Amino acid sequence: MPLNIPQTNQKKVIIIGAGFGGLQLAQSLAGDSDFQVVLIDKNNYHQFQPLFYQVATAGLEPSAISFPLRLAFHNHPNVHVRVASVTKIVTETNTIETDLGELQYDYLVLAIGADTNFFGNKNIQEKALPMKSVGEALGLRNRLLENFEKALVSDNQEDRVGLMNVVVVGGGPTGVEVSGTLAEMKKHVLPKDYPELDFDLMQIHIIESGAELLGPMSKNAQIKSKEYLEQLGVNVRLSTRVTDFDGEFVYINDGTTIRTNNLVWAAGVKANAIEGINPDVLARGGRMKVNRYNQVEGYENIFALGDVAFMTEEKYPNGHPQVAQPAIQQGKLLAKNLRNLIRGNILSEFFYKDLGSMATVGRNLAVVDLPFWRFQGFFAWLTWMFVHLIAIVGVKNRLLIFINWLWNYVTYDQSLRLIIRAKSPKS
Repeated sequence: MPLNIPQTNQKKVIIIGAGFGGLQLAQSLAGDSDFQVVLIDKNNYHQFQPLFYQVATAGLEPSAISFPLRLAFHNHPNVHVRVASVTKIVTETNTIETDLGELQYDYLVLAIGADTNFFGNKNIQEKALPMKSVGEALGLRNRLLENFEKALVSDNQEDRVGLMNVVVVGGGPTGVEVSGTLAEMKKHVLPKDYPELDFDLMQIHIIESGAELLGPMSKNAQIKSKEYLEQLGVNVRLSTRVTDFDGEFVYINDGTTIRTNNLVWAAGVKANAIEGINPDVLARGGRMKVNRYNQVEGYENIFALGDVAFMTEEKYPNGHPQVAQPAIQQGKLLAKNLRNLIRGNILSEFFYKDLGSMATVGRNLAVVDLPFWRFQGFFAWLTWMFVHLIAIVGVKNRLLIFINWLWNYVTYDQSLRLIIRAKSPKS
């Protein structure tokens, strides 16, 4: 049988993507005898994206923010996990094509997420360091540490500065968190690792094309995050756009350049695409137009969740924010609506409940916007840590992260600065 999925009389729900939305939907349908669930992902684990930056800056190991998919569905025989790449959807036959074979569906759910948007700049795409997966975060960590090793043995002052300097593009939570963490490493950690280097030469820049950091957050959060970064020694440049990067120089739209070998790109996302969906349903950023039941426009049995879904509400005329909560909430409601569908009941419309947003800038420094309260500083930092610990999948992962964070706080030292390279094939 294709992909070795047993034939049953259950309604087959294929979920492509095990991010926040896809995993939530699969968990909500696990144990429901009416459905056979097939969860397909290129990886055999769920990735906790909000903490990618801590892997990139040696604060956490990749395993601490990754959770094996099969472990989530022990004792749920109606859920089948397959590690595969989906290459095409054939809507006429309700079939998907994968690198492992074909599979038919009754209901198809696209939870394929988003990837880095380089806005068509090929040089930046080839030479910059993105951070949209555990693998890319680990690659960023390797590159930064390798460049410090190169700076240590370089006898050219300009090359040494370029190897040490870091430019972060994008003033959203990821950009702010990476910049703040690197600034703290420069102050507390790197001088102990590399006492021969002069870290007064190292400059950390964050560049944002908009007029403020953390654009969707409150004015107080925007002002405080800028203040916190500047206190940590980060050069904050607003209303500024990076136009190119050649691997050694970052080119700015005002004609200036910054010498660096390290360009971290956190400036935007675009929805992942999949062949077989009518291009007419695509909205800005490649997102698929869906109705209030997450049905893709023009298809009765195809749904989209999270970052890839473009759904409008009165409060969100440009679609929901591409963060975890809309995907999780949509996954929960879609599970209920699939049950309603097979029973002939009325479907429930989706209404996004904004639970707030937050970002950490550094030790004891964070900004939090809740629907009923906005605050910054030490308590905000504790709140950020608590919320992220609760959201992590798996008790073991929570414990590992808590121990790491406690150790970091007491010692000012992440202690995970390992350069891990893949073994090169023999020539």
